[in-house]
Amino acid sequence: MSDSVLVDATPEAVFDLLADPRKHPLIDGSGTVTGELRAPERLSLDAKFGMRMKRGLPYRVTNRVVEWEENRRIAWRNLFPHRWRYELEPEGDRTRVTETYDYSRLLPGVVSRTGVPKENLASIRTTLERLKDHFATAAD
Repeated sequence: MSDSVLVDATPEAVFDLLADPRKHPLIDGSGTVTGELRAPERLSLDAKFGMRMKRGLPYRVTNRVVEWEENRRIAWRNLFPHRWRYELEPEGDRTRVTETYDYSRLLPGVVSRTGVPKENLASIRTTLERLKDHFATAAD
């Protein structure tokens, strides 16, 4: 499940934001990310970072970076095998950002019959709009 948006920023600038877990609440479209708990200043492959979350009740989650290509791709997962992935493609002086919620490592047939994919697609779209707005505001 994925969607993309064209952002008025370089891939390096977008990647810097994504590689800083302290900034994830700024762009989170799910409304569940409330802040970082434990994290390095900049993520890297295999880096672990804890996040404070809230979905009804507050909880904590530890993620691990499982895909990393500097300025092109970053993905993380938590205890479960699904992944959140961002892929960046330069388009002139802008960047095409594609966010994917990859649940193919779960039981896709079961997951697809729940409301999770539709809900996550809405969250992806909101996240991408917030990301786009973040860089539009920074340029003003």
